[in-house]
Amino acid sequence: MSDNSSGTAQSQPGEGETAHNLPVFTVSEISQAVKRTVEDNFQWVRIRGEISGFKRAASGHLYFTLKDADANIDGVCWRGTAGRLGLNPEDGMEVVATGRITTYPGRSKYQVVVDHMELAGEGALLKLLEDRRRKLEAEGLFAPDGKQDLPYLPAVIGVVTSPTGAVIRDILHRLADRFPVHVLLWPVLVQGEGAAGQVAAAVNGFAGMAEDGPIPRPDLVIVARGGGSLEDLWAFNEEIVVRAIADCDIPIISAVGHETDTTLADFAADRRAPTPTAAAEMAVPVRLDLLAQVMEDGQRIAAAVSRRLADHRRHLDATARALPNPARMLQEQAQRLDDWTERLGTSLGTGLERRRARLTSAAAGLVRPDKLIAMEQGRLNSEIRALRSAGKAAVEAARNRLGRASELLESYSFERVLDRGFALVTDPAGDPVTSVKGLKTGDALTLRLKDGERPVAVTGGGTGGKEKPNPAPKSRSAKSDDDKQGRLL
Repeated sequence: MSDNSSGTAQSQPGEGETAHNLPVFTVSEISQAVKRTVEDNFQWVRIRGEISGFKRAASGHLYFTLKDADANIDGVCWRGTAGRLGLNPEDGMEVVATGRITTYPGRSKYQVVVDHMELAGEGALLKLLEDRRRKLEAEGLFAPDGKQDLPYLPAVIGVVTSPTGAVIRDILHRLADRFPVHVLLWPVLVQGEGAAGQVAAAVNGFAGMAEDGPIPRPDLVIVARGGGSLEDLWAFNEEIVVRAIADCDIPIISAVGHETDTTLADFAADRRAPTPTAAAEMAVPVRLDLLAQVMEDGQRIAAAVSRRLADHRRHLDATARALPNPARMLQEQAQRLDDWTERLGTSLGTGLERRRARLTSAAAGLVRPDKLIAMEQGRLNSEIRALRSAGKAAVEAARNRLGRASELLESYSFERVLDRGFALVTDPAGDPVTSVKGLKTGDALTLRLKDGERPVAVTGGGTGGKEKPNPAPKSRSAKSDDDKQGRLL
């Protein structure tokens, strides 16, 4: 009984002590085991889905999610592979991604490492094409105002196409038939990986050529390739090509595909040609037709000149018939000249006699200059004497007025006041002292009298006139002193 119980217990893991017989794995070991299992079973897969959450990391790696109606799977494309995809992934794009399934242990997720990517079907391509067309049209890259006129007869034509296809041969053959010109070929890939970059570089290269460089700059550029599927022509729908064509300052003809094929390059170009051969026909006129036109125009010009010359000749003949005989006109004028010469000789003598008589009469009435000068000299001397007398009188009167004014000024001088017994008191600065206010006992002053100056000092309190002055010594009566001092004014 005990043995059977023991066997039963060992056959049911997880019950009692027998659960400890299971091996223990670390998280990393489980992750690596799952990773090997997934990679061994899904080494190479193709997954169709819609791109969502696309982002390009600073390192250049691409991260996104592929989804359908029921599930999604993370995707990654490493930087080295991203440059070789042949398309620019974006949200909403339905693609077929080729790669290997692996896991990302850091987040316990499985993902697909993409090595190749292509659009899923023509419907997705058309949707992407329409979305891109609307975007570029909104930016104004297809506006008619930006279109340039094609030159009538370009001297140099640049061609951007494959150097090995039939396109370049068709273009050269048609140009040789119509009007041979100098052609510059910029060889590029027109399909597949890197084609869009090469086409854009070629267009920019032609636009960047110098006018006077060693290689002549094209007057017209043709971007061309043969027909193909939408995928084959996709390089001419890439933004880099469309923007290069729209920005080029050289007129461009787009001749991509057959007549029914349309690319975004056609909208950006200045003119669209249905085929490369038609592009060559648009580029140059027919040489024979041009020669015929030139000859016809030359004949018309020659005929017009001949008619104009005939009209002028008839007009000249009619004018000549209306003119008088020049010889007869000269004879009449010669006779008139002889008549005038004879009359001039007679009238000249008579005129001189009359003028001589008038001159003699006028000379008799003239006064001799020396007498006239003597008369004017006498009148001038009289006026000078009068002016001198008047000047002396004026000077004498002015001198008398000046003397009186000087005497009056002298009488107003303070020195004349000193002559009458007054004194001038000045402080050390030489300024007159006019009041006792501010004077203190001991202040040095100067007393100026009629005949000199004496230094004096202030005695007493300097009270501004309030201190009682010392009694003066009695000498003579005040009346007699006032009479001697006199009055100031």
